[in-house]
Amino acid sequence: MDTSSKDTQPDIQKLPSELQQLYQQVSKASLPPNLLEKTEQLIVSLQRLIKSPQYHAALDDTVRYIDWITNLPWNTVSQDNLDLEKAQEILDSTHHSLQVVKERILEYIAVLALQNEAEKRPEHKKALEDLYQRGIGRAPVLLFVGLPGVGKTSIVHSIAKALNRKFVRIPMGGMGSASQLRGNPATERTAEPGAIIKALRQAQTKNPVILLDEIDRVAESVRSDIMGVLLELLDPQQNIRFTDYFINYPFDLTSVMFICSANNTRNIANAVLNRMEVIQMPGYNDEEKIIIARDYLLPQQLLVSGMDKNDVVVDEAVWPIIVRPLGYDAGVRSVARVVEAIVRKCARQRVSGGAKTYRITEENYKDFVPEPEI
Repeated sequence: MDTSSKDTQPDIQKLPSELQQLYQQVSKASLPPNLLEKTEQLIVSLQRLIKSPQYHAALDDTVRYIDWITNLPWNTVSQDNLDLEKAQEILDSTHHSLQVVKERILEYIAVLALQNEAEKRPEHKKALEDLYQRGIGRAPVLLFVGLPGVGKTSIVHSIAKALNRKFVRIPMGGMGSASQLRGNPATERTAEPGAIIKALRQAQTKNPVILLDEIDRVAESVRSDIMGVLLELLDPQQNIRFTDYFINYPFDLTSVMFICSANNTRNIANAVLNRMEVIQMPGYNDEEKIIIARDYLLPQQLLVSGMDKNDVVVDEAVWPIIVRPLGYDAGVRSVARVVEAIVRKCARQRVSGGAKTYRITEENYKDFVPEPEI
């Protein structure tokens, strides 16, 4: 007689109310069958510990573990936007120039659209699955390389918006342990899911765009360990069964679009670089900074400040005055700070009983444009 099912299935009616709630929470979640069985066994173990001094500590650990696994998107995916014209419109509305970058993104969306059509044919779908198992045909991993402030993070956010995918950023700068990516086992005092699992829970879909930001700036003492985890994350043949030490169950990451950023490639392991497509992000000249400040930064800041787009107007002759004193800066962060300062001054005057609209001219710009920092 097979008694295994009796050993693993608790008598729900005899469970304490807190364990009944746990069991119901697990039963309603869309967990993989093996993980469901494993979790039910955890509940059985708790039942056996009810009269033990360790019960409450074990209950807290199990509640936390179940909270994590039942809130992960094991089967949830967002619907991709595969309309090239709409994607182009979104990219153009958020970033000036960067045509090479935009073309690469649109090419990716085009391939994705054709793949979706082809997968409707059973014979083609089977052939594609065979290629995927060998790591062929999956989404490329893009690495944006450039100086601070040139728009690496914001272009990735725009990619997610163009694809209609959730966006999550994982800051890698100064990361001091590989466990920050992979997590710590639930049996340890420092038990904690890693950044990848946290990102998936935040996104609530299994196909988000995840930015691994500044992968060249991890702590030198643990660089090799972190590069080892990155190698697994970015390799389609390995990330199909990525195992976070806290969850202790494989999660399929092949639907995630990983994108990386770096200031340079010197501190990135060659094995990791070989799995990425490097895209150089150029710096901006004065003319480009003026266009970005006028057409993108100022309208955005007015929106953020609760003002209409015509409430603050900057004369064309003033923009070079705003840009040039800032010295050499490949990015636009310094310009962005000046634009923010201008809008703040106008907002304060308006709230204090001043005019509703403001025009910044060569005659009055000193009243609104802050002195450049030396």
